[in-house]
Amino acid sequence: MIVRWGLEELRPLLAELGIERPFLVASDRWAELDLPPAARWSEVPTDRIAEAAAAAQGSDGVLAVGGGSAIDLAKALSATTGLEVVSVPTTYSGAEWTSFFGVRDQSRRMKGGGGGARLAGIVYEPKLTLELPRAETGGTALNGLAHCAEALYVSGRNPVGDEHALEGAQLIGEALPSVLVDGSDLEARTTLLRGAMHGGAALDAAGLGLGHAMAQAAGGRYGIPHGAANALCLPPAIRFNEPVTSAEIARFGEALGATDPAARCEELSRLSGYERLRDLGVPADELDEVAEATAVRAGALANPRPASPAEIIELFRSIW
Repeated sequence: MIVRWGLEELRPLLAELGIERPFLVASDRWAELDLPPAARWSEVPTDRIAEAAAAAQGSDGVLAVGGGSAIDLAKALSATTGLEVVSVPTTYSGAEWTSFFGVRDQSRRMKGGGGGARLAGIVYEPKLTLELPRAETGGTALNGLAHCAEALYVSGRNPVGDEHALEGAQLIGEALPSVLVDGSDLEARTTLLRGAMHGGAALDAAGLGLGHAMAQAAGGRYGIPHGAANALCLPPAIRFNEPVTSAEIARFGEALGATDPAARCEELSRLSGYERLRDLGVPADELDEVAEATAVRAGALANPRPASPAEIIELFRSIW
């Protein structure tokens, strides 16, 4: 993966990869950016993958500009067409680091997913995050922090993932409170984006755990933004895993600058505007179904402490 910083590096990166006619995946929010697309798809998210792939005919690469929804759509197109993807992330989701993706319809409900995207490059431009609203800033940054926490204890953990996870947790923990106070602070935004970059690399190296499995199951069912779901689901997952991963969670807490990392993550979630699942439209009488769906997800299966549906229901109830 080629990683560059500064939007002025986009054209040289595309040239280095031999991409002359990129198919741009970006919402209308980014219509004024000076980008070099041969064609464009602006319905983000979308489950019209076949139509988007047909529109990409004649292109020699896919360029994604946006958050996780745009990048996931670009990855779905890459898996369908075989074209390489270059991402310009505008949130802190980390989606640019993994070859797997989810497919959501326009109401953000999950309609499928897969893997096999051909990732070629990333260009980070902190200025593109300056207008990101507070809720999306906090949610996607906490998604990045969840990548860091879980990389330290899931079954796929490794030294490379650990290094990225600890660096990412330190940077996110340092920068996120400042950005939530003043979203125009470019220096803090840059630090936060660097932290999210390390979180994405940790995710790619190690994989997901129970917190992400909970967030995916609830978010995909009710159309909840992935960052918001992770902001709420990470603290109970940390507490659930602490009896068997106390040393790893202590390392995460040290990097985060917190003696009680679960409580600190809860505090950051509230500062971002996320307090309870009920506020996001999750009905109490369906928590058992969401727990059943969570228990069979890859993140739950890679979790260091096995979680039964009954145990997962209690975790959901604790944040409902």
